[in-house]
Amino acid sequence: MLLNRRVLLSGVGLSLAAPYLARAQVLPAPVGQIPPAVQGAAAERKPEFPIPEVPPLERMDYAQARMHFRTRLLVKGPSPETSSPLGKPPGAQRITYAGGPDGSLQLVAWVNDYEPSDQLRPGVLFLHGGNATGDGHWQLMKPYADAGFVVMLPSFRGENGQPGDYSGFYDETSDALAAARHLESLPGVDKNRLYLAGHSNGGTLALLASMAEPMFKASVPMSAGVDAWRYFGRFDEEIRFDPHNPQEFIMRSSVCFGHSLKCPTLLLRGKEERPFDRNHQLTIERGRAAGMRVDHRLLPGNHNGVVPGAVVESIRFFKEYGA
Repeated sequence: MLLNRRVLLSGVGLSLAAPYLARAQVLPAPVGQIPPAVQGAAAERKPEFPIPEVPPLERMDYAQARMHFRTRLLVKGPSPETSSPLGKPPGAQRITYAGGPDGSLQLVAWVNDYEPSDQLRPGVLFLHGGNATGDGHWQLMKPYADAGFVVMLPSFRGENGQPGDYSGFYDETSDALAAARHLESLPGVDKNRLYLAGHSNGGTLALLASMAEPMFKASVPMSAGVDAWRYFGRFDEEIRFDPHNPQEFIMRSSVCFGHSLKCPTLLLRGKEERPFDRNHQLTIERGRAAGMRVDHRLLPGNHNGVVPGAVVESIRFFKEYGA
């Protein structure tokens, strides 16, 4: 079971997490559709692809690179985690947005209850951790609403019984960008004050999304991964693409595109979790070399426990940029 890594209530205590975790389960990939290379890696827990000592620096901007690349999924199906269908937690509106680059998927998102007015509010898109959405994620959004933001928490393709094929960060980045465009179109939202945050897998997506489009004023990835080789080397049962194609890893690795960051970025991490490693530092250096502000900070807490404090810190950072 992989629930310890994918605690879907990123940042809350076990007492709050327990009801949701009890419903969560790992969803096996369809029998007969897993390539032998992926089966072998999962069985031995050893990646069958080389992990570069230093991730390459791509010359092309990430937005451009995405225009020329389409991931090729060898295994098609839902997210590796499953849970109950999405409802409407207290304080949330349940909406749908047109996910994916072509708008072909109708996906569920939650937006806080607010009254639109002529005084436009800043919007924050928060990308959840793990590979499924739970009510506990929404409980962490209250500080944004209290600070005057319109906050949107989207789910992604293949999660919670929704349509679409899980790809492991790549097509989910398209969903995140589509959710951001939906958020900026909502009545009462100031499209010139759009902010981005995310935790764990959502932090990884936040980094990729803030490299893909210049629509965000600032971004705060929390406990984010930057290197897809090392991520899928640890969690190879999540590989749905051809692991022998290095470009598939490159396009999921923000460290390869540090120069593509398009907004000021604050990387946050808990003092009790894995520290910022050399590839995080390399991402920071590559972003700074391109003239972008990239900060990083350790906060009290472990991988999940850091989230409440990180949400507060993200609000402070967003206010530096007009929120």
